[in-house]
Amino acid sequence: MMTAHAHRSVLATTVALSVLLLPGLASAYVGPGAGLSLLTALWGIVAAIGVALLFVIMWPIRRLRKRRKAAADESAARVAEPPMDETPASHTDESPRPANDDRRV
Repeated sequence: MMTAHAHRSVLATTVALSVLLLPGLASAYVGPGAGLSLLTALWGIVAAIGVALLFVIMWPIRRLRKRRKAAADESAARVAEPPMDETPASHTDESPRPANDDRRV
C-alpha cells in the first residue's frame, strides 16, 4: 500500500505533466496554405518511403532477371557458333601475309 506522501507525489507529478503537456488557448489563425504545405510534405515523405521500399524489393528481382538473360544469351551464342572442325578456311582470322612485305617492325 502506498503511503500518503507517495500518493501525493504521484498525484502532483500527474497534474504537473498534464498541465505542461496540454496545449493552452491558441489565439492565432492558421490559414489553409499552412495545412496544404503540411499535407504536401507528408505526401512527399510517404512517396519517398514507398519508392525506397519498391527499389529494395525490386533489386533482387532485377538481378535475377539479368542473370537469366545473360545465361540465355550465352547459351544462344554457344548454339550459334559452329564447331571448330567444321569452320571453313575462308572464315578463319589468320590471313596470309604478302610475300614482298618490306615493313620492318
